[in-house]
Amino acid sequence: MTVTLLHHTPLQICSNAIRTCWQSFDKSDNGGEKDKELIDRVGNKNKHASTLEHLSYNFYIKGVSRACLQELARHRIASLSVKSTRYTLKELKECDIIDYDKFLVMTDNEMVDNASKQALDNLQKILKEGISNDIAKYCLPESYKTELTWSINARSLQNFLALRTNKAALWEIRNLAYELFDALPEEHKYLFESSLYKNTEE
Repeated sequence: MTVTLLHHTPLQICSNAIRTCWQSFDKSDNGGEKDKELIDRVGNKNKHASTLEHLSYNFYIKGVSRACLQELARHRIASLSVKSTRYTLKELKECDIIDYDKFLVMTDNEMVDNASKQALDNLQKILKEGISNDIAKYCLPESYKTELTWSINARSLQNFLALRTNKAALWEIRNLAYELFDALPEEHKYLFESSLYKNTEE
């Protein structure tokens, strides 16, 4: 999978929102250390997490499975626009030899991966028979790769990272969670470090 940060809100927008409450704009250092400390103190330490909603991040996520996409959809305070199977299944229909790594997320379980390959073979046959994409997609394997633009605010991203970096999370979405954190601007990462799962046994 690959994760690309497309856009993010400058920290100063969040510190400005916080300073609105006390009209303390004169104390701002224009997104510098004072403002960063203010955001952390109010948003994280004092738990006024609604102030973190002024920060938002837009990611492009490529090469995740539809199983992982289903997990992502459970995080409701986020917006996602997903690659359409209605318009893009022709990629599979038109290829002569299937490159399974291009189309499928592999699990390293031979039985599961072979079953996914067989499902993809079957889907291609159905498409070549002229069945419409809208009907044929019902036999897509969950391992079928997709891509999406994903937008989320900082408060919801903290919640996402806390849940999805946990060792109990699906392995693929756990990998995604760490990739999302790594893609964040360096000056924003301090807001999310405490949300990452820490296991001293690992």
